[in-house]
Amino acid sequence: MKILIGLSGGVDSAVAAYLLKEQGYEVIGAMMSVWNDLIPIPKNKNINACLGPEEKDIEDVRKIADFLKISVHILDCREEYKKIVIENFRNEYKEGRTPNPCVWCNTYIKFGILPLTARKNGITFNKFATGHYAKISFNKSLNMYQLCKAKDTAKDQTYFLYRLNQKILSETIFPLGELTKEQIRKIAKKIQLPVAEKPDSQDFYCGNYNNILQFPETHGDIIDKTGKILGKHTGIWNYTIGKRKGLGLSGGRKKPLYVTNILTKQNVVIVGTKENLYSSSLTTKKVTWNSIPAPKKPIKASVKIRQQHTTAKAVITPIGNDKAKVEFEEPQMSITAGQSSVFYKNNIVLGGGIIIT
Repeated sequence: MKILIGLSGGVDSAVAAYLLKEQGYEVIGAMMSVWNDLIPIPKNKNINACLGPEEKDIEDVRKIADFLKISVHILDCREEYKKIVIENFRNEYKEGRTPNPCVWCNTYIKFGILPLTARKNGITFNKFATGHYAKISFNKSLNMYQLCKAKDTAKDQTYFLYRLNQKILSETIFPLGELTKEQIRKIAKKIQLPVAEKPDSQDFYCGNYNNILQFPETHGDIIDKTGKILGKHTGIWNYTIGKRKGLGLSGGRKKPLYVTNILTKQNVVIVGTKENLYSSSLTTKKVTWNSIPAPKKPIKASVKIRQQHTTAKAVITPIGNDKAKVEFEEPQMSITAGQSSVFYKNNIVLGGGIIIT
């Protein structure tokens, strides 16, 4: 069986490729090129980022392929990445929301455009694999593939993968699902992988987000919940729910202030105390149910509102075909429009959607 594996130049995907080859598969490497040269490169750039100059990563990918004795292809996905990920990123910030580009990149680029581009370039394969920390199982009673949390819950990446549909899940392999990060590093060192000591990517972009947004300054008011003007801002895209530092407000207050809401049409940023950040419910749009049939009635589940958030018990009520209301047992902090709300039942990802309010 031929397996196409997405290589990033990092240790995880490299070890995943090694494990597949050890299992007897014919492995083909592919790296997606997404860097847009029109985005400025900051002087003190974070090199451990997904989006940035790719010369070093391409070099590492070729070293990995040579070491494993597999073929590798660098596939041009720049135009699609710009249209799908970058434009969504810019539009969401412009509307006062905080997007998660990793969700869009994984859904539409890594598991969509990358294998599609490979096939367009004459590369044949039976399954697609990546170095993500996640698992896929098959539920015979539902006759459905199910996305499941990885063994290493600290590294689990299912939050970014919840939009993968049944077709993609049926064609995907996650070789690292049953391994921990510590085990991956040990394997890499044992076989003397060229990137065994390479640090993990930590961020979406190597510089300041304003390099991508490139919006002109648009001044507006920073107010409290009573409407009192406390200061000025130079663009709502510089703020996100829960932001405390860099508000530019004078001191002397008993309690620190946080961004609690952003009113796009009024061009206003609202601040309040930490207590004002808590909410007992949220509404999502573009809801997808990838591991179970779409429910018609309210269901109980655990919900994660950002990657580092601990799942919280909630009741999810479907609204029409693509929305849902999530009501938590206990109030949650900094629910942010534009982020994803992902639904879990034990270790199974039921689905999720984009937070509206």
